[in-house]
Amino acid sequence: MTRVFVAAGSNVDAGRNLRLASDELVKEFGQVDFSPAYQNVAAGFEGDDFINFVAAFDTDLSVREVVAELQRIEAMCGRERNAPKWAPRSMDLDILLFGDMVCDEPGLVLPRPDLLRRAYMLGPMADVGGEVIHPLERRTISELWEKFDRDAHPLTKIELSLGAR
Repeated sequence: MTRVFVAAGSNVDAGRNLRLASDELVKEFGQVDFSPAYQNVAAGFEGDDFINFVAAFDTDLSVREVVAELQRIEAMCGRERNAPKWAPRSMDLDILLFGDMVCDEPGLVLPRPDLLRRAYMLGPMADVGGEVIHPLERRTISELWEKFDRDAHPLTKIELSLGAR
């Protein structure tokens, strides 16, 4: 079994889409641990605030099979594959860590480089995987989060019920 951490984010009908995505993650992967949800300003473009969380689960699927499943869930939430990168999103699901895999292939870079640059990824990941050692940095996610410039990248915790009920 491989422990997988996935960042989820939306700024288009965010509450509905994030609940749908979290329900689908539970249906596909079984036991899923969810961080709290956080609201933050859009990064890279002007737009509505995003809501983000991180989901953690164990799987026997390959990384490519997990990517395919995440893309299926994104499509269920209205995500179009050819949408511009820096634009509003109905759903964005990104693998942050796939066990201790290090990979740099077209369409798949692990660990996800944005994990160390984006509060909306690193902060929620610290909530559900703070003890995990980053495969390249060789420090725990909690240690990396403690050193992160949180004032420059504020997150606001919000109430959002996640996971199939």
